[in-house]
Amino acid sequence: MDARTVLVKVRENQPLNDDEIKWFANGLADGNVSDAQAGAFAMSVYLNGISKKERVALTLAMRDSGDVLKWNFDGPIVDKHSTGGVGDMVSLPLAPALAACGAFVPMISGRGLGHTGGTLDKLEAIPGYRTDLGVDRLREIVGDIGCSIVSASGRIAPADKRLYAVRDVTGTVESINLITASILSKKLAAGLENLVLDVKVGSGAFMKTMDDARALARSLVDTANGAGCNTSALITDMNQPLSSSLGNALEVMTSMECMTIGHVESPMAQATIALGGETLVLAGIARDAAEGEAMISATLTDGRAADIFGAMVAAHGGPSDFVANWRDRLPAAPLVRDIFPQQKGRVQRINGEALGLAVVHLGGGRLIDGALIDPRVGLSHVVRLGDVVDQYTPLAIVHAANPDDADRAVAAVRAAIEIGDDAVAPTQLIHERIA
Repeated sequence: MDARTVLVKVRENQPLNDDEIKWFANGLADGNVSDAQAGAFAMSVYLNGISKKERVALTLAMRDSGDVLKWNFDGPIVDKHSTGGVGDMVSLPLAPALAACGAFVPMISGRGLGHTGGTLDKLEAIPGYRTDLGVDRLREIVGDIGCSIVSASGRIAPADKRLYAVRDVTGTVESINLITASILSKKLAAGLENLVLDVKVGSGAFMKTMDDARALARSLVDTANGAGCNTSALITDMNQPLSSSLGNALEVMTSMECMTIGHVESPMAQATIALGGETLVLAGIARDAAEGEAMISATLTDGRAADIFGAMVAAHGGPSDFVANWRDRLPAAPLVRDIFPQQKGRVQRINGEALGLAVVHLGGGRLIDGALIDPRVGLSHVVRLGDVVDQYTPLAIVHAANPDDADRAVAAVRAAIEIGDDAVAPTQLIHERIA
């Protein structure tokens, strides 16, 4: 078998068999497939598509191109994945909340991508927190505490790492088939039994329309279930930031408020509760969504999720007293400034992607691969759709490293938030469930 044979079949829109797909995935991982051949494959899939059967086979082949984790816990293995948004730190309270309900959560997460924040970057705002743990230590922490949030090792789905880099430079990142295989190959390599997907839609998401979000959610759910992982998805709103905080340390603060003060009415907490309830139903811990949501909500208000989060932080090298003293342990920016609107009125629209990029330009994200992140910077107290603002009510508060960065953020936030006089209809957080 050779790459040229596979490429001709994909180019001519002929179905690939499982052996051909497996050979190509292994070739991506071991170098027998060149960058040019990987690019040709990605472009052919982008233009011609592949069948559901081929998509499942590609996902499994990319999963099996490296290590696949095995677990021996007395309880269900679960996880959640978000397609990326702004002000979305759901993973931080959700993992310990699920663990408090009897699930085991080996959460392999990623870093910020484009305008969206990354779970690993948020956790590394906590002094000492290490995300690069080996498999044996990951297994110990999950077994002892119930959850652990780590980065993927180089041996997790290496075929995807190679293909992703090629997609990024060949204009094929948007292929739903390749997005699906990329996301799921890494998640399934974690040995999951149950997976809930948070597919974002709106101005702050990669999928801007319901049709696109629905197509991605359906592809992910069908493929994951076809690969043997019990999976469903919620399509959630990202036409405004999920939280009022954007930026790594600021988002950790908001997560701690949710777990220690019990602020379960916020959109971020409600998303956590909805996704957690869905996960508990999939895992057989709750009979229905209402019972699952009540169980998750209880862990956020009675302190169990906070205690498990604190134990996880300590196990990863962070402060042992983090839950009691998180306000003192997290870094703070040296310059804090209110961003007032240039006119009085009601918030009509919010460009979430623009707000996310404003945080990136403050230093809270990466403009080039491998760049260092400033965990202190970001935006807090960001307004929501329908809020009334004036010269006394700011659009947001900027946390910056210096005055020049603050000035640029002020201009970016004002440009991203449209003010007018019209009434604004209430927004719906959960748009659809895809099962």
